Amino acid sequence: MPLVAVVGAGIAGLVCAHRLVTALGDAAEIVVLEASDRGGGLVRSEHIDGFLCESGPNGFLDNAPATLALVDELHLREHLVSSQEGARRRFVFRNGRLRLLPISPGAFLTSDVLSARAKLRIAREPFAPRRPEGDETVHAFAARRLGREAADILVDPMVSGIFAGDARQLSLRAAFPKIWELEEQHGGLFRALVARRRKRRQSGAPVESPLGRLTSFAAGMETLSRALVTRLGHRVRLHAPVSMVTPNPQTVRSWRIALESGETLVADQVVLTPPPPVTAALVRPLDREVSDALLQIPLAPIVVLALGFESATLGHSLDGFGFLVPRGQGPRILGALWESSVFPGRAEPGRALIRVMAGGMHDPAFCDLTDEQMLEAVRRDLRTTMGITAEPGMVRIIRHRAGIPQYAVGHLDRLARIDAGIARFPGLHLAGHAFRGVGINAVIADAAALAARIVSAVPNSA
Repeated sequence: MPLVAVVGAGIAGLVCAHRLVTALGDAAEIVVLEASDRGGGLVRSEHIDGFLCESGPNGFLDNAPATLALVDELHLREHLVSSQEGARRRFVFRNGRLRLLPISPGAFLTSDVLSARAKLRIAREPFAPRRPEGDETVHAFAARRLGREAADILVDPMVSGIFAGDARQLSLRAAFPKIWELEEQHGGLFRALVARRRKRRQSGAPVESPLGRLTSFAAGMETLSRALVTRLGHRVRLHAPVSMVTPNPQTVRSWRIALESGETLVADQVVLTPPPPVTAALVRPLDREVSDALLQIPLAPIVVLALGFESATLGHSLDGFGFLVPRGQGPRILGALWESSVFPGRAEPGRALIRVMAGGMHDPAFCDLTDEQMLEAVRRDLRTTMGITAEPGMVRIIRHRAGIPQYAVGHLDRLARIDAGIARFPGLHLAGHAFRGVGINAVIADAAALAARIVSAVPNSA
């Protein structure tokens, strides 16, 4: 019977394995090899002293068919919770105070987030210069189309909130392909907006149909990975770090997988899903160029601090999603999510949960601070931004030193080199958030597509 080995039990590995088991049934044996003591990777939900703390992503947009199909297959639909209506209110800290981001053209005109000059510059977006040749950074794109102030105050912190990255380094086409496509197809953002509204009218869909609502699970995002681990059962092997993957000299187109325990498996197909440095080490004996390209994908170190308070001690409303901090505005943190206002059940009644993000590509040294230094810096920034002087009753600090992959300029070229190199080794595959999207939805869709390709290559899979 063919064996398919998936290395890594993060979301990519678990979804790929689940899809393989669903499609292949008894036609192949599937095994997931995870080095740590749990599945889920960066996704972790912890109940601490009456608070639900997320170490990684706190939700996903509910407009992704692959994710919703997975939720239904795992019978998790009844466990979904949508973000509360007030979570549409998002803020930016600028010039000493929080400022509400506008969510409509009318609100934009009266908003104090940007200067009058910056608003006029945005109004000239349809007349912005054409895109230059080559790979353009997110910041360069935003400055070209919307103006430098909007790029600095709106776009750069948004990139920090998603990638913990630097908009001046990330590739627009790799990091935000849909925005790149809008300009490519319509010549500009306003023209794309008009075209989409016209298409919706013609189709009969609501003109203001949402792009997706932030959604999670009542018990946290780890609900998803736990369900996948449960469904896969004995196929998931924890405490099973892989030390080497090499072609099997005894059988054509098969692979020998050496575990650190000394055990060896022989697999027909191998899927590598660990972070780029780990995968690079595994493929280095096979192809040095692929290994080097993987090592060229930077990882933003990020720190998550979950802080629990008694609501009465805050002295500040948490009516909204939270806020981001543009660089140069004083605070060191990237921003904060008002978790107990975003989703119900994140804190007990009368209590509030704030999740602070810090570090990233702008401030990688933050990850090297002691817990005491981190908490001092964060409390100082919360005093500056929100006027909070109360001491948190619950503190949970999570360091992600190998955090979020950065799709820097040239990422798609690197990805093409990696794909071309791996293609020389039939049966070897790569997956994970380092390649075609860092969000949960993108990772799930990519893993499902890879599983479909593997299924087609497995004998007797029909």
